[in-house]
Amino acid sequence: MLADSYPFWNVMWTMLVFFVWILWFWLLFEVFADVFRRHDLSGWGKTGWIVFVIILPFLGVFIYLISQSDGMRERGLERQATQGYYGTGSAAAEIESGKKLLESGAITVDEFNAIKQKALA
Repeated sequence: MLADSYPFWNVMWTMLVFFVWILWFWLLFEVFADVFRRHDLSGWGKTGWIVFVIILPFLGVFIYLISQSDGMRERGLERQATQGYYGTGSAAAEIESGKKLLESGAITVDEFNAIKQKALA
């Protein structure tokens, strides 16, 4: 009974519309986050982008993504590097940082061995 009133292609269309709706909000939040994280943009520049995106949402987001895509990528890579996504969580990096601490005298040999065992576990 329900299948007769809502055919398969209507279900597929609804799923597509819902997916695009979620994608739109994700893009909108990414643009807002990037605008507020920027240090090279003044307060007036940030305000201008936000007002532009609110007044003309589709045009504003698409223009921001087209014109600022290189900067967004660079800022994203910098943020990931500072948060430790590129290699700092590996065992070799942990041992290397422990060795530097040992050489500087900040930790003892026993503490270095504990760091090494934890990294290799």
